[in-house]
Amino acid sequence: MNKTLVGCRALLGEDARPSDGLVDIVIKGRHIHEIRPTGARAPEGEVLDMKNRLVTPGLINGHHHSHEGYYKGRKDNLPLELWMNYVRPLKPIELTTREVYLRTMVGAIEAIQSGTTTINDDTNVSPRIRPEYVDAVFQAYEDIGIRANVGITLFDRPFFRAVPFVDEEFPKELLRELDSTPMFTSEELLTFAKGLAKTRHPKEHRVGYMAAPSAPQRCTEGFIRAVRRMADDFDLPVMMHVQETRMQVVTGLLWHGSTLVEYLHKLGFLKPNTQFIHANWLNPREIGILAATGVTVQHNPPSNLKVGSGLAPIRALLEGGVNVSLGTDGCGSIEGTDMQNSLYLAAMLQKLRRGYTKWIGAPEAFRFATMGGAKALGRGRELGAIEKGRIADLTAYRLDTIPFTPLNNPVNQLVYSASRKEVDFVMVDGDVIMAKGRLARIDEDRIIAEIQEAHARIEPLLTASEKDVERLREPYERIYHRCQDIEIAADTHPALFPH
Repeated sequence: MNKTLVGCRALLGEDARPSDGLVDIVIKGRHIHEIRPTGARAPEGEVLDMKNRLVTPGLINGHHHSHEGYYKGRKDNLPLELWMNYVRPLKPIELTTREVYLRTMVGAIEAIQSGTTTINDDTNVSPRIRPEYVDAVFQAYEDIGIRANVGITLFDRPFFRAVPFVDEEFPKELLRELDSTPMFTSEELLTFAKGLAKTRHPKEHRVGYMAAPSAPQRCTEGFIRAVRRMADDFDLPVMMHVQETRMQVVTGLLWHGSTLVEYLHKLGFLKPNTQFIHANWLNPREIGILAATGVTVQHNPPSNLKVGSGLAPIRALLEGGVNVSLGTDGCGSIEGTDMQNSLYLAAMLQKLRRGYTKWIGAPEAFRFATMGGAKALGRGRELGAIEKGRIADLTAYRLDTIPFTPLNNPVNQLVYSASRKEVDFVMVDGDVIMAKGRLARIDEDRIIAEIQEAHARIEPLLTASEKDVERLREPYERIYHRCQDIEIAADTHPALFPH
């Protein structure tokens, strides 16, 4: 059925320029058919009143971990390498498929409420493949109506061995126990992933599959090459955590005699439609490599701030010709999927760097969350902007609210003042999934009550798991401090303030 969004202000085109007066946006099927001045012709099909609304392209959350949904708010004041083990139990916590479905909804609900129309979910199902868990993740996104690219975390090196000095710092008996934990084989993982690529391609399904090799330090060389071949064979977007922390730069130097970016470049892994998640610690040569190969840097300012990973060199990346996208990261590290928060921090935090002429402004931050995200997925001509012929993934903000009153500059006020409270309407694929501030396709109150009930059962299991993981804390702290004392390239862009 055709729909017409009537009487709105809108941010139009790839540069998100404010419309000259009020416009109507005509939707035919899943595409934008026409954008015309309000009143030029009668509305077509279903009329959606957008009076006092600012309609924008939907935000693209480039990075999230739905498997962390039940861990929200559990940890604080820990750097990444000391925090991340707590959300990856040494022994699997048995969940029902409904509980997996509900934990996926934790992030999906907040994503939509903050104006998000696409989310990239790197969900972990290790140490064994559970197809029914994966099906539950896909079903949650199908039901709520968001566009989602679901990557099953791919790695063939035990998680605890993804740092240097493990054999030197871990007690021998603990190492024997950890090394005896059975893992899926790389062949099993790739076979399962290829099945998803065949049946859930993101160009053909609103909820699709994307390749998600976890990080170079968690994958063997052969596995990295195999995942790259799979992504190329199926024309899949790729996301991978790379050089989030200084310790990861050190890991590359110790293991490969080069940084991890240089190592992946040598393996032929760097290609367009590939996102390097975080990439906070980069030198000018690496930025040149990323630009030449078409790799996107996926910026997650809330998470990087909370776990102290550092401030990515965004202006240097843009000046070097690197595409930048925007995300939140998972609920375990940053408590939520609020893309309004990411927009705000993406513009604000870069102002900590010297030289105000190089600061990141609101229009650039908004582009990261729209066109930057679309380009990263290889969909720069379909998503990320309001233009005729593009897919109708749209968000509307209430202008009759304090953040937009008085209205001087809609983009500045959207980024610096608006919150998810002003998000009033969300459309994905031409279908309304939120109207008048309420989710249209699920019973939000019932789902939230179910999540709370599920968490009440699971919380003691989380506590016991975290206590078990404490055995890794002391050796990891020793490794962490050893790595801090190892020098990296002097021209690496500083991501943290000196002590």
